[in-house]
Amino acid sequence: QVQLVESGGGRVQPGGSLRLSCAASRSIFSFDAMAWYRQAPGKQRELVAQTTSRGNANYADSLKGRFTISRDSAKNTVDLQMNALQPEDTAVYYCNARVVINVEGAIRDLWGQGTQVTVSS
Repeated sequence: QVQLVESGGGRVQPGGSLRLSCAASRSIFSFDAMAWYRQAPGKQRELVAQTTSRGNANYADSLKGRFTISRDSAKNTVDLQMNALQPEDTAVYYCNARVVINVEGAIRDLWGQGTQVTVSS
């Protein structure tokens, strides 16, 4: 069974930076896309950033310029560099891996256990 393990969460002051890392238990080339999502208390889970197997990157509009997603195929990791963090970035951040399972476009999503990011002075 594929596992996604996140690390790098913690507490940081406003304006600070954190780097999250997601380690996959198999080659990330086996996934059509990998992404980071986040879920704040009382809110729905939302997409933060996604990277596809072709190397394309997509970001939530509100986070462009502050967050950067990157992938390391040698280490089977996908990282999220977060800069200029604000209290509203406080959330549990989840790693996601997506596989397209048939020609109709049905997908299978895999999730990590999540890592807490708290931005507070």
